[in-house]
Amino acid sequence: MKASDLCVACLEAEGIEYVFGVPGEENADFVMSLAESEKLTFVLTRHEQGAAFMAEVYGRLTGQPAVCLATLGPGATNLITGVADSNMDRAPMLALTGQGSTQRLHKESHQIMDVVSMFRPVTKWATSVLHQDNIAEIFRKAVRIARSEKPGAVLIELPEDIAKRQTETVPITPRRYRRAVAPQDMIEHAAGLLREARRPVILAGNGCIRKRASAELRALCERTGVGVISTFMGKGSVDVDADYCLFTIGLSAKDIPACAVDAADLVIAIGFDMVEYHPSLWNPQGDKRIVHIDFTPAEIDAKYHPEIELVGDIAQALAALNQCLEGVALNCDLSQQAATRRDMLEDLATYADDAQSGVLRPQKVLADVRRAMGPNDILLSDVGAHKMWIARQYQCHEPNTCLIPNGFCSMGFALPGAIAAGLVHPERRILGIAGDAGFLMNVQEMETARRLGVGIVMMVWEDKAYGLIAWKQETEFGRHTDLAFDNPEWEQLARSFGWGAHRCADSAALADTLERAFEEPGPSLLVVPIDYRENERLTQRLGDITCPI
Repeated sequence: MKASDLCVACLEAEGIEYVFGVPGEENADFVMSLAESEKLTFVLTRHEQGAAFMAEVYGRLTGQPAVCLATLGPGATNLITGVADSNMDRAPMLALTGQGSTQRLHKESHQIMDVVSMFRPVTKWATSVLHQDNIAEIFRKAVRIARSEKPGAVLIELPEDIAKRQTETVPITPRRYRRAVAPQDMIEHAAGLLREARRPVILAGNGCIRKRASAELRALCERTGVGVISTFMGKGSVDVDADYCLFTIGLSAKDIPACAVDAADLVIAIGFDMVEYHPSLWNPQGDKRIVHIDFTPAEIDAKYHPEIELVGDIAQALAALNQCLEGVALNCDLSQQAATRRDMLEDLATYADDAQSGVLRPQKVLADVRRAMGPNDILLSDVGAHKMWIARQYQCHEPNTCLIPNGFCSMGFALPGAIAAGLVHPERRILGIAGDAGFLMNVQEMETARRLGVGIVMMVWEDKAYGLIAWKQETEFGRHTDLAFDNPEWEQLARSFGWGAHRCADSAALADTLERAFEEPGPSLLVVPIDYRENERLTQRLGDITCPI
């Protein structure tokens, strides 16, 4: 078969479902081969970055990679931000880029650049197909690397002359392997540390929402009563309604859940990614006793020096730990944990029923959003000041129901991500929340959403400025630079793309407006003028936190 046909056959053999991307001259053979596939769905996007974010969210929700496709040169450079975001947020992805003929790669030539070298720092593996007979091995290796813990992005570059060649090789049948598990003596050692601890706390990271880890974590908490604080990307690893849920940590300023960490004599870090919340912020003296449970060994850091590491499948490690603790009554003092949960619940209730109009408080908006969303519905956050409010205020019942980019933290994530979520779970409510800056970074994907008919709702928090930067500058310097801009007429913009259009500047009307947006067919835009005066008020409150004893 032709080499490009073999590439498609390899993707089919791996069970790949979606290819998101933009065709070009140098990936034309692959695109033509893709058009003949009955198993792969090609989603034409309006920008390569949108394609990458769609593939990322597909990977985060399913645990399986999707493909994002671009041509050479500017197509590849447009792709790289979303690929980097996927890699640092631990989402499996295949990035496939075209390239010029191998006969001109050694010299100055139109649109030629070293794409593989450019992608190496932001992928787990990056390679070019140099011979058509290597394709089957390369695609099998790429998918295995992308899926293996910790998952991430892989780049395959396909030069145009290689894609046209004939080959007699066939796809390699995927064979899965079982992940290694932590040895039993280490499990028993960790159980012993937990039995000795008086005020243990669990720090649940991104790894806890993958596979069966959440179920086993909840079983451990039900058995022991030990409280769980999650990172932004660990949200939903335990149910917000559980007494052992201590909400979310990750703001640069000290928040109420940090009190439970301050009081802890043992921190059990499970699936913790250091890119989310640096240990210096929760272990400034470097003196906490730490148990590290993760798929990979701990990153070396002076403030994160675990006493013991359970390296292997997280769910298996937690199941084994549960067995070791069967019939054991822990002698824990959970009073600090109870005080933390009580104080945070009181704080979250502030302004939840606010009646302000003109501009809406973030707390009120997110309280109404939480009431509108079912336990399995999915909220996707863009990056900006709204992300900090979502991370703090919006709590979850199930894993993977609040997707926040918190490793690479790229703006422009929410709209294309919501489209992918709508394709994966059309039966659920999908809500993306973005600032007016981040939304316009990938606004062209509104056409993609309408063309696909996904019933998503995008909520834009309008402040006509780069609000998070203003917040940071105010906190550090006492003032901020010129960060203001103007916006389009939102309702005209939405209707021009065939979307439903809503604007709500009255807190009392927000819940009904949001419900109407969800109930109408197709995608819908809801713009909310936001009161970011609450940013500085929150900063002042967090600075005054005194932990109860």
